[in-house]
Amino acid sequence: MTKRPKKKHSEPGEVGYGRPPRASQFKPGQSGNPKGRPKGSLNLTTFLARALRETVVVNEGGRRRSITKLEAAVKQLVNKSASGEERAIRQLLALTEAVEARTEAAPSTHESLPEADRVVMQSLVKRIRNAAGGDPDDESNPR
Repeated sequence: MTKRPKKKHSEPGEVGYGRPPRASQFKPGQSGNPKGRPKGSLNLTTFLARALRETVVVNEGGRRRSITKLEAAVKQLVNKSASGEERAIRQLLALTEAVEARTEAAPSTHESLPEADRVVMQSLVKRIRNAAGGDPDDESNPR
């Protein structure tokens, strides 16, 4: 049995594993899944956000005003809860709690900085104050 010498470089038109025939290769700009998700199709989050940003015209105090649908829905919820509707009150309290929980969970930028970064930021503030002619050790006077 004779051994064939291994080729170091493949020929440009050679067909084999990982090298399909030129005729069956994807053309430039051609998708491998042409019937896949079309470009620009919306998911639920995008569709909901777009719908809530649409504007409606409302009458407030005898004046016509254009506001977003989200703003109109929140105003209706607040007005219904103010009139004593128990279901609206529960929804408003749940919404308020969710918003407060989100703001409490968001870390402040000052607390999230590591100690080394905080030291660098303080030295930069001192340099800027020196350049502006302020007292470098006086931290009670932010400019």
